[in-house]
Formats: sequence, structure tokens, C-alpha cells
Amino acid sequence: MKTVSTSSAPSAIGPYSQAIVANGFVFSSGQIALDPSNGELVGGGVEAEARQVLKNLRAVLEAAGSGMDRVVKCTVFLVDMADFAAVNAVYAEAFGAHRPARSTVAVAGLPKGVRVEIEAVGVVSG
Repeated sequence: MKTVSTSSAPSAIGPYSQAIVANGFVFSSGQIALDPSNGELVGGGVEAEARQVLKNLRAVLEAAGSGMDRVVKCTVFLVDMADFAAVNAVYAEAFGAHRPARSTVAVAGLPKGVRVEIEAVGVVSG
């Protein structure tokens, strides 16, 4: 197993890694809307949060030798299912024509009061 760490995504805020590479796959931790340059939450609503989350996820995947086009499964966590359509639109932009398997789960709360968190499993190049 290999631990993934990149300054292009927020540092872990607990006792976990940004991602782990094992057996040809990368397993990311859930990403939230923290700006990696200052550790602060991005403002601007759920769409802005989703964009930052996916930017962070992309950085972690790339640091692991993978990418958005190599994701096989995502899990999206939402505090409010009323945000589903808005997050789905940003998600579709980030993945383009690629359509990994996905689950979306409603949760009672997320770290730092964010509205969306996304984790992914991807295939590692080479």
C-alpha cells in the first residue's frame, strides 16, 4: 500500500490519509470544500462547494497516478437532497463524458458544516 499526499488538496483534518493506493486502485478519502492554499471553506453556495470538492478530488487522484477519467465509483454525501440537481450539474461538468458508478447519500451533517462531500475509487495508471 502507498499513502497519497499532495499540497494541491487540503490536508487531512483527522487521523486519515488523502488517499491510499492498493492493488492497482486509489481509494480517496472524502473531499470537502476546503481551499488547500489556506485551509478555509469556500463560500458561494453548494455549486461553489461542489466545484472545490471536485477540484480537490482531481488533485488527489492525479497525485495517486489516476484521474477523473479513471474513476470507477464515487459516493456523494449531501446534507440536503434538495441540492442534488445543483451538485449533479457540477459533477457532470467535472466528469465530462465519463460516467463512473455512483451513490448519493443523504446525511445528517458533514465536517465543518459543509453541504457536500465526495469520495472516489479509481484505477491507477501503469
